[in-house]
Amino acid sequence: MSAVQTHWLDPEQQADWRAYLVGSTLLMDTLDRELRQAHGISLGEYEILVRLSEMPGRTLRMAEIAASMRHSRSRVTHTVTRMEKAGLIRRETSPDDKRGVDATMTDQGWSLLTAAAHTHVTGVRAHFVDLAERADFTAMGRVMNAVSDQLVAENPTFDDIRDH
Repeated sequence: MSAVQTHWLDPEQQADWRAYLVGSTLLMDTLDRELRQAHGISLGEYEILVRLSEMPGRTLRMAEIAASMRHSRSRVTHTVTRMEKAGLIRRETSPDDKRGVDATMTDQGWSLLTAAAHTHVTGVRAHFVDLAERADFTAMGRVMNAVSDQLVAENPTFDDIRDH
C-alpha cells in the first residue's frame, strides 16, 4: 500500500485560509450580535424570516426551510417554535400534504423583518462589502461559486441549497 501524499498549503495560502476562517467567524458573530442587540433576533431567525418573505403568501414548508439553510429539521423546528411563541411565525398543516407543516410569517414577523433588514444590510456593507475593492469582491464570488459547484458535483444532495 502506498503512502498518500499531502499537497500542503504554502505559507501565503495558509495565511489566506486562516484569514478566511477567522474573518468569516467574526463576521457571522458580529452580524448575529447586531441583530440580537437591535431587534432581539438571531441571524438564523433573521434568515428564516428572509426566506419566508421571498415566498408567495410568506409561507414555506418546514423541510424546505431546513434544506435551504443546511440545518437539521430538528434545529429549524426548535428555532421556529421560539419564533412562533414570539408571534413572528405561525405553523399549520400543509393544505397540499397533510403530513407536512408550513411556516407562515405573521404581520408582526414582517414588521420585524423590515426593521431588521436595515440593521443587517448596514452591517453586511460596513463589515464586509465596503471593505473590499469591487474586483476583490467579484473574485471572492467566483471562488465561492466554484467551491459550491465542486461540492455539489461531489455530493448532489447539496444542490437543494442552491434552489433557495
